[in-house]
Amino acid sequence: MKFKIKDIIKHELIGLHARIADSKNQANIGLTGKIINETKKTITIKTSKGEKMFFKNNIKIELKLDNSRIRIDGSSLIRRPEERIKK
Repeated sequence: MKFKIKDIIKHELIGLHARIADSKNQANIGLTGKIINETKKTITIKTSKGEKMFFKNNIKIELKLDNSRIRIDGSSLIRRPEERIKK
């Protein structure tokens, strides 16, 4: 199944596998793990190096859904999760 960005914006992110594809902090690029928490402005990913919190407006994230991978600008996710899912 092919997912589109508008589908991802409405999707629950907690539990998805994610990779930081781009970041204002170059040390974060390439970190992978499972999204374990999300707030209006942050995403927390459990990585092999522990739990890492990222500001959504500072990253581009690649999400894995089924066999698809989609890259999304974190700034497009800036809303409370419950508000984002409703829209």
